[in-house]
Amino acid sequence: MWTHKAWQGRLVAHPLPTHERLRHYAGWCTAVEGNTTFYATPSRETVASWAQQTDPDFGFVLKLPRVVTHERHLGDVDEPLRAFLHAIEPLGPRAQVLWIQLPGSFAPADVATLARFLRRLPTTHRYAVEVRHPAFFVDSRATALLARTLAATSTEWIPFDTTTFFARPPTSDAERDAWTKKPRMPLRSEALTDRPIVRYLGCDDPDRTSAGWQRWVAPVADWLHEGRSPTLFVHTPDNADAPVLARRFHDDVRARVPALAPLPEPPSVQPLTLF
Repeated sequence: MWTHKAWQGRLVAHPLPTHERLRHYAGWCTAVEGNTTFYATPSRETVASWAQQTDPDFGFVLKLPRVVTHERHLGDVDEPLRAFLHAIEPLGPRAQVLWIQLPGSFAPADVATLARFLRRLPTTHRYAVEVRHPAFFVDSRATALLARTLAATSTEWIPFDTTTFFARPPTSDAERDAWTKKPRMPLRSEALTDRPIVRYLGCDDPDRTSAGWQRWVAPVADWLHEGRSPTLFVHTPDNADAPVLARRFHDDVRARVPALAPLPEPPSVQPLTLF
């Protein structure tokens, strides 16, 4: 997302060479979702550039390739998984969590497959799973089964909170597009590990988006008081103001947890000059 066109010249300086855009994004937020790794494993050279642009405590939550999760359904994946882990090695500790997003077809009957997959993963990384089958949210037995399976390998369960977005019909092209693509997920707010991760989808209206995330402020503050290190990603249908909104959420949490460190000062958006 650090190359998002809507941010260029407004939230990050423009023009910027590709190898500098992540550095400017990191002036807004201290973590980023790696969604592009779902579609293609990047080269080590590309990943090394990401490392060069960020401090060691900057966090990448990188999605496993779809060949692993959606095409081969967690089976016979040694080769693509090994290639992926080799590619992201230059990130070192920046590879905060590897994100296993499973398709909506992944059902409670498939949990045993997930358990075998998780047990085989190298312990050099932390992992988090996102599921989209409704049974995991409405069937208490399925919920408990998945939670036990994840806890056995210290794997987090990532909730994707879309309740605010789907509370009202869409009113813009961006919202209508998201309406057809985003999953309608029931709300879940429990953490399994000391590194909870939340994905939150708001809407075009920043005030409605802010009102919708208030349900997360208290849990995130509680996690911090408990000594956990939560990460929350803010999305909107067009993501045009996502970094600004993420900082606004951080401010809401700091109001409850004054000891929480401030986010970095965003970089200047003035274009670079020779003088």
